[in-house]
Parts: sequence; structure tokens; C-alpha cells
Amino acid sequence: GYNRLNRMNQAAKYFLLQTVENGTWVGMVHFDSTANIKSKLIQIISTNERNTLLNSLPTAASGGTSVCAGIKAAFQIIRKRYSQLDGSEIVLLTDGEDNSAKNCLDKVRESGAIIHFIALGPSADPAVTEMSDVTGGKHLFVSDEVQNNGLIDAFGTLASGNADISQKSIEIESKGLTLNNNHWMNGTVIIDSTVGKDTFFLITWVTQQPIISLLDPNGTPMNISTVDAASKMAYFSIPGTAKVGVWTYSLQAKADSETLTITVNSRAANSSVAPITVNAKMNKDTNSFPSPMIVYAEILQGYIPILGANVTAFIESSSGKTEVLELFDNGAGADTFKDDGVYSRYFTAYSENGRYSLKVRAHAGANTAARNLRHPPNRAVYIPGWVVDGKIEGNPPRPEINKDTQTNLESFTRTAIGSAFVVSNISTFPLPDLYPPSQITDLEATPDGDMINLTWTAPGDNFDVGKVKQYIIRISGSILDLRDKFDDALQVNTTDLLPNEANSKETFTFKPGNISERNATHTFIAIRSVDNSNLRSKVSNIAQVALFIPQGDPDEIHPNPNPGISISSLVLLVVGCVVLVSIILSVTIYILNKKKNPNRPRTAF
Repeated sequence: GYNRLNRMNQAAKYFLLQTVENGTWVGMVHFDSTANIKSKLIQIISTNERNTLLNSLPTAASGGTSVCAGIKAAFQIIRKRYSQLDGSEIVLLTDGEDNSAKNCLDKVRESGAIIHFIALGPSADPAVTEMSDVTGGKHLFVSDEVQNNGLIDAFGTLASGNADISQKSIEIESKGLTLNNNHWMNGTVIIDSTVGKDTFFLITWVTQQPIISLLDPNGTPMNISTVDAASKMAYFSIPGTAKVGVWTYSLQAKADSETLTITVNSRAANSSVAPITVNAKMNKDTNSFPSPMIVYAEILQGYIPILGANVTAFIESSSGKTEVLELFDNGAGADTFKDDGVYSRYFTAYSENGRYSLKVRAHAGANTAARNLRHPPNRAVYIPGWVVDGKIEGNPPRPEINKDTQTNLESFTRTAIGSAFVVSNISTFPLPDLYPPSQITDLEATPDGDMINLTWTAPGDNFDVGKVKQYIIRISGSILDLRDKFDDALQVNTTDLLPNEANSKETFTFKPGNISERNATHTFIAIRSVDNSNLRSKVSNIAQVALFIPQGDPDEIHPNPNPGISISSLVLLVVGCVVLVSIILSVTIYILNKKKNPNRPRTAF
């Protein structure tokens, strides 16, 4: 069902035509209950070799799945070219269960080969996942939701680990849509100046070829390079380096309930200029409910972090249900460091047990993304101060990002695929709220006359998703008491403070009351947030404000009835001492000279 064979051929053709780098050796094995070698290793030099491999793709699928037979055949054709398997990479695609896969796990582990596993549909055997784990390969999951373009995305992310970044295929765009007859799928694709070589536009359909239009940034129509009616795909291969700017496409469906997809990829325009790249991942590959997970997307140009991009994660379950999360680089919630190019978010919206896939889309408009060129960000954890013998020793304020050290970037778009992850122990019964608001980590306080201004990033009802019910703000003259006995500290009236959605900027101004600690030199402030289920967050980082102590007239504070020696008298005394010392020194020098030369003749004029 789901026309998996045709989808597999579409993705494999995309992989062979565009993803595999020149110079790579590629072979092909088909397997069901047995394995058949369809092509020995061929070095990709031109389109001739690519076309030879395309002709080896399967045209029919039969029953049975023997993963071990397929891997054994793959090892066989590699050994005909190389004496060792170390470092060779095998892409294993299967949609069936195979209880015997575990029987060859030890041989796979000992081989030194890297196994990349693509699980097509929910029935692919979990034992094969372990093969990719133990060999350092990628584990990717693809659902049967065609409009999510998962199979093409999975093959597109399998660039060789040994290839130079300037040679790797970079996915610019990946979208899909189900349309009714004569409806349009319109959009734009941004080709920025860091990419453009070997640019490739791929369009697929399920029923009938749509009307396809592609315009370059100057509005010039592009001619379709190839239409593969049998595989239900067409593509544009842009010669040379594609023009920088906004490319516009229009796809008109010619059948009812038609599903169309478009995929765009390219390579670095210049080998000496690093392209902008996106890497997506989860914080772990397996998880047991209700433990939360974290989504990460790192955007770099070479080693330089890209700031200010709009980043969205799409997490799809085995049944095709998709959760959409906006990721942030704000140093709050799941994001550890602000402005380091790593965008993060908690994920807790588990819908079922099994595999989940991760896809990330990044976009930046003109003047919205910046890169730090001269001063790379310091990733050390900022510590506001420390305690020595019960006294606070403070550090300088956290340094802000200097806008003068950033360069505004042009617009760009990128799509990246992360490895699949597996979730277990999800209950089928309704459960109470299990997730509190995330800890506030960026609380800052500044004095304003007799008032204190607070700013922080809003947490959510479930970690950093949703909106909390209220904030509890407390102050103290002792940082230790506030940290260890938060509930006993003086509470600030927050009746007028209405929480905003998670990841919004919160501000609050209040007049501090009298704190009970004597001899306190600072007011320390901390926050806890409370959600609708009355779950409380951890105590925030502690902000501080120096207390203002008025200085009175010194004579009134310390009256002195006996003024004693005046300043003028003290000055005269010091001058007199200096003169006396000078006289004594001169006399001493004169006596020493007389003793040295008692008989020295004297000359007069």
C-alpha cells in the first residue's frame, strides 16, 4: 500500500542524481527473503554512471525481508573493490519486520562499516535500529504521509561523511501539499550567495503530472530538464551557478486529491566560502515517557553562529501526526546559551509509542540574521558571583552582544533532517499534568530611583510551551536565605502582573519593602512560576540590586568637641619634619667628606 515502491524509486533517483558526490563508489543490492546484487561498485564520474545505477532500481516488490542477507551481499561487493570494510557506508531501506536481523548484529559491529537505516512505515524491525547505533550511522524514520516528503528528505540527508562541505548537497527547501483539481501550490525559494552550484528542483506527484512553472529572480521562465512519467517526477537542473535571489514556482494540480511535493537542493557556490548549514537533532535517541526531550537546531556558516533566524521543527509520529514547534536562541527554557546559533525547545507532546521523525526549517529575511565575525561568543557559563565566608563577591555584569561585531546577512532558507527517536511507555489512559513551567534563568534587575525594574523570558505551562498562571516574586537581603528558604522571604505584590505566552519578554516594576536582614547592602530577587495545575517551577536565577544608603553631614553624624590638630597645623608639622631631615642629612654628608680627605690640598683664586 501507499505506493511505497514508487516513492522509494523517486527518493533513490534523487539520491543518485543529486546527493551522491562525484568520486563516490556506489553499488546496489535488492533484498526480500533473499538478496540479489544488481550493480557492483561503480565510481561516479559523470551522468553516465548515475544513469547506469538508475536502471538498476527495482520495478516490483515481493514478500519477505532478510536484512542479514542484504547486508551480506553488500559486504561482498565492497570486498571485491576493497580488502577492508572499515569506513564504507551502507544505506539500508526496509519497510518490513525481520526477527532474524539480530543474528548478524555482531558481524556488522565487527566489520567497521557504517549502516544508515531508513525505516519506511511503522513496521520496520527495531533490531535494525541497533545496527545503525553500534556503527555510528543515521537512523531515519519515514511515515506514509506523502505530503511530508519524508522519504526524499531522508535520502537527501545521506551525504558521505568523508565529503568536503563544499561538495555536500544542501537542502534548501522541502514542501508538500494535497490539492483538489485545478488548485495551485505556489511558493518561493531563496538562493543565497553561499550556495547555487548544481542547483536542483525536484517535483513529484501521485496521480497526474501537474502544470509546472519556475521563474528565476529576473522573472525568466526555466525549462524542465527531465520528466520521468513512470516515476511521477520531474526536475530542473540549473546549469552552472544559480542566480542569487528569489525563485518562484507554481504547481497546478490536474487531478482530484492530488499530492504534490517540491524539493530544492544545491551546493556551495565557492569552495573558499563556507555555506550556511543547519544541523538538527534531539537530545537522545530513545526516551521513556514522561521524561521530556529537547529539540536542537544549530545554524552555522563554517564555525560562525547565525543569529536571529526563524526556526521551526516538525516532529512526526509513526501514524503521521505532526507537532510544530518554534525554536529559540534566547537563553531561556531549553536553550542553555543565548545567541550561540543553537536554537532549542522542549518536546513533551507525545501522541503514541514508537518512532518519531524530526525535520527543521530555517528562514532569515534581510537584516534579520547576523553572524559574529571578529569576536566569537564566549560559551562559558556566566556566574553572577560567589560566597566567601558568608559574604557576596560579585562578578561584573553579563556582557551583552555587541551589535558592532555582527554582520547583517542576506535572506536564506534551509531544511534539515534529524535522526529518528523512539518513545516508549506512553499510557493510553488520561494522565494529570506532569510538566511544570521551566526555570527562569535570565532574570535581571535594575534600579530606577526607589523602584526596581525586572525583566525575564516567560516560561510556559509545560516547560517552555503555553502560558503560566502566575508569578511569585520574593526578595531578601541574604542570597543564601533566598536560595534555600525561598518561601520564607518577603513576597512582592504581583496582582497586576499578567503572564504572557512562553518565550515572550516579561517586565515588572515594583517598590521594594523593608527587608528584615540587618546590615544588608543588596536586595536579592528571585521568581517562581505556577501553572494551571499549581505545579511550580524551580527558583530562578537570583538578581541583585545595590541598596542606596543616604549620606548625612559628617559633623552631625560624628560630632567632635575637641577638634585637635587642624589640617593647616598638620601640613606645617609635615613640612617641618622634612626640613629637619634634610639638615641632618646634609651635616652627615659633610662630616663623611671631611673624614675621607683630611690632607687634600686646597686651591684658591
